Amino acid sequence: MFSKLFGRKDNAPVSALPAIRNVTLGRTVWLDTLAWRRLGDDLKFTLDTDTLEITAQGLVELRDGGFVHRFYTDEDVMFQATSDDREGQRVTGVTIFIPWASAYPGGPADNEAWTKRLRARTFTGPGLPEYRRDWFGDEAESQDPVTFWEDVHDDRDGIPDRRIFQTCMLFSRDLPGDGLELLLAIQQENENEDTRQREVSFEIMIGVSLSVGEFRA
Repeated sequence: MFSKLFGRKDNAPVSALPAIRNVTLGRTVWLDTLAWRRLGDDLKFTLDTDTLEITAQGLVELRDGGFVHRFYTDEDVMFQATSDDREGQRVTGVTIFIPWASAYPGGPADNEAWTKRLRARTFTGPGLPEYRRDWFGDEAESQDPVTFWEDVHDDRDGIPDRRIFQTCMLFSRDLPGDGLELLLAIQQENENEDTRQREVSFEIMIGVSLSVGEFRA
């Protein structure tokens, strides 16, 4: 997914890449697999490793002033942290997502159908149960998705290697006990190096939340 993206490097920002509780590009993250194994057999999230080798890092600045820090492996597993500051010292949440499905639209009708799914109260797909809208609640029949740019880095020089425009919505479903499984549905737009045109893809990722004690780097 992200291995196909590219971009130009602009002037370096004032500071280099943030480290979120020691998690940053080039490091190994150790996970407590009990964080998801305890959620039961109904879980769609599956990860058969307790280590993540971080090979790319993304940063999103949200309109409300918050930040999203993303850390990727070569297998497109995404370790994500949200924070109130760019440096990631005031972390507000940690999640981990695995890729579930990826597709390319065949035309405008596919784009319209995907946008309708992002706006809907619920989301499902082949092999998936029903997930309910998590962001903004599920009271409204239709809800505009969230949009943002993500700066992605392949090295630690602090200069973005590519920028990705994303339109997305977060859904979730309750699991037995107090468990919660997340589904992130994304429309991703990347610039093609040869044609200079944007390539659109539809991504579905499945995830779970992590507590501070369930990972280390």
